[in-house]
Amino acid sequence: MQKMVEPMGFTRIKRVAPIDAMTHGGRAKCLQRLIRLDFPLPPTVSLSFEEVNRIASGHLPDMNKLISSLGEAPLMSVRPSSQDPDWGGPQAMLNVGMNDDRHAELASTLGQDQADQLYRDFVRRYAVSVSRLDEDIFEVSGKDAGADLARLLAAYETETETRFPQDPAEQLTAVLRSMSRAWSGTTARLLRQARGAPADAGLGLVVQRMALGVGLGESGQGVIRFVDMDNGAPNVLGRYIPQSLGFPAQVGSGDDNGLTRGTGNLKDSQPEIFQELLRLGDLSRNKLREEMQIEFTLENGTLSVLDAIRVQRSTRASLRVATDLARDGVITKGEALLRIEPRSLSELLHPQVDPKGDRDTVLTGLGASPGAAVGRIVFTADAAQQAAARGEASVLVTRETTPDDIRGMHAASAVLTQRGGMTSHAAVIARGLGLPCIVGATEMKISKKADRFATPDGRKFQEGDIITIDGTSGTVLAGAAQMLALEQEDALQTVLSWADEVRDIGVRANVDSRAEAMVARAFGAEGIGLCRTEHMFFEEDRLVVMRELIFSDETADRAAALERLLPMQRADFIELFRAMPGHPVCIRLFDPPLHEFLPSDRAGIQDLAEALDLPMSDVARRISDLSEVNPMLGMRGVRLGITVPEIYEMQARAIFEAAVAVAKDGAPVVPEVMIPLVSARKEVELVRASVDAVAAAVHAETGVEFEYTLGVMVETPRAALRAGQIAPHVSFLSFGTNDLTQMTYGLSRDDAGRFMSDYVKRGVFKEDPFHILDEYGVGELLLLGAERGRKAKPDLRVSICGEHGGNPESIAFCRNAGFDYVSCSPFRVPVAKLAAAHLALRQSVSG
Repeated sequence: MQKMVEPMGFTRIKRVAPIDAMTHGGRAKCLQRLIRLDFPLPPTVSLSFEEVNRIASGHLPDMNKLISSLGEAPLMSVRPSSQDPDWGGPQAMLNVGMNDDRHAELASTLGQDQADQLYRDFVRRYAVSVSRLDEDIFEVSGKDAGADLARLLAAYETETETRFPQDPAEQLTAVLRSMSRAWSGTTARLLRQARGAPADAGLGLVVQRMALGVGLGESGQGVIRFVDMDNGAPNVLGRYIPQSLGFPAQVGSGDDNGLTRGTGNLKDSQPEIFQELLRLGDLSRNKLREEMQIEFTLENGTLSVLDAIRVQRSTRASLRVATDLARDGVITKGEALLRIEPRSLSELLHPQVDPKGDRDTVLTGLGASPGAAVGRIVFTADAAQQAAARGEASVLVTRETTPDDIRGMHAASAVLTQRGGMTSHAAVIARGLGLPCIVGATEMKISKKADRFATPDGRKFQEGDIITIDGTSGTVLAGAAQMLALEQEDALQTVLSWADEVRDIGVRANVDSRAEAMVARAFGAEGIGLCRTEHMFFEEDRLVVMRELIFSDETADRAAALERLLPMQRADFIELFRAMPGHPVCIRLFDPPLHEFLPSDRAGIQDLAEALDLPMSDVARRISDLSEVNPMLGMRGVRLGITVPEIYEMQARAIFEAAVAVAKDGAPVVPEVMIPLVSARKEVELVRASVDAVAAAVHAETGVEFEYTLGVMVETPRAALRAGQIAPHVSFLSFGTNDLTQMTYGLSRDDAGRFMSDYVKRGVFKEDPFHILDEYGVGELLLLGAERGRKAKPDLRVSICGEHGGNPESIAFCRNAGFDYVSCSPFRVPVAKLAAAHLALRQSVSG
């Protein structure tokens, strides 16, 4: 049956009225649902998006008919009804229709003071919000409502040179026109766009007969909710104010005034009304399938419900509410998953700054790793380790981190760097460690000599000063900010298990150590997609041996150094395999240039000369000889493995010997060996021959059969383009999107943060390509590589293991492209799993 819109330009909200959220807004539709549930709502009419647009352009509905539809001489409220409540809207107007005659009538029935307050508050709101008069002129003393009323009416007449409007139709016309035009203004449009609304989003308006919370009998106004806003636990909270003249303020989760506590509270004084509110709350939960907050009034003992809105809640509460609704059968598991924003899970995995506390922001940068921490400023990795030894929390502040800072990052509570982007060394390592991190704080001026840094406002912070790093928002705060404690949520594990039931793309983790592997396993990672072995060499005892290896000129000397490194690597891999029993563990062979293991300052060079028993000049000369103009494009990855093959042979042996050792314990092991920075088929052939020879040797020596696979990390555009030639020699291709983005764009991922925000603001790039995968450039290389590789080898496994692997947008791209899995930092595994579940659920609904 075709729906008909009433010709008078408004629609009375009834059970069968043609009300839809897409045409009249979410509030109007919710009120209709409450009417269908027999909630005691006052008469209400709705103005559609189209009608509000007509009002804004000067075309008005019949005001007298609208008002008469609400009953005889009503006082009215007007409230916004946008499509999505989170998009906001103009502030509500109450008591429209109040005038001198109604004031006199209410004075005789309610008392002079209450009538004066009602009229005074309406005059003030109307003058400021509708007539746009100076708010300061219409301030009230709050002591004598009658005197305030007389002064405000006189002020209105002085400012407008007209008497305060007495005709309810004239008042309502002005209110509707003001709210309609406010929605279409530039400021309002920008605000709702910032909240995710389209620029042309529609606004509806709801006009409702006022149910006053004043009377001779039991009267008042209140708001009641049935869950805690902070944690989602069932609880009756809210506020009730007897003889109230306006809507109660929106209250926090712990605010309960007059509802269940206090002398004469509603629960004790009006038990039947309180029980009815509990019934309505349970009814709305089960029929509206949501936890609702109910606004209500009592007028001489009669209950009226004015509105019901979705309870505003924290991420923790959203998780609890969604899982509770699903467990109770109110919604399905799939609906519960879709109600939780994947990125919001980061708030549950890391401590956060309390949003209600004071914030003294001194710097901003890129929030590279979420969470927050308080600590004393240190400027070196050694100082961070010393602070940890004293039991002090520290924040490592530096221009940029290097692999040599790994130990300091492990010891610090947070990291702040002047340079870097979302895939810089500091950002990647911090995310793996779950360490709050801000990079690219370019306005920070560091003076290492003075052990201090300066902020744009001239403040100076010395080593030892306390600061707070908020890696979620990218802000540095002076002093110790108030923090929210990290709470382990059972609901999180429930949600992740439900996500596992529906997602159809694998999720692994990028790790550097057993500790990170254990975190990943706790979050349900399906194995390790990338183990960066080079970070294992920066421990103090290993670094010395690594430097001896680098300075070895003879094959025998290199062999001696590698013989010392072998048991260390083997122990590392044994720990990883035991942390991931039965799951694949993909180990990337040595990748960085050798210069990263060498000191660059005079004091470090002198220490190294002493350790090697060499003249300082010889050490300095060797370091100079190893330096490259662009080391990230030089002697690293597979190039090092071919020119110094002993390194890869040692690592392969360590992997296979570790697999044999763990297999003897009965734990299944699935090692995967990954070759980094490949550009040519011949590179793969050479390394493969070497690795296979080591595997055969270990098998001969131990007599133990073991399986392994070998693959390539696709980080160069040429490897993606030549994937058809590479694929027949490997079992998998894993796209390292950090380096691949860097090489495709010709951008340094460590330096791009200096100008990337300007590029995004000016529309050169839609998003930072190191943060959100560039589907049209880098993504095309992924598609070409996957297509050509699988054409040559149909059973080829394809994945990404760059930091993009934890982004919902990148996961959608990989899933659509038929990738087998994504791999990301351990603390992003929950985000990736939920995002993958969202994609599968939405596809099942749409298709």
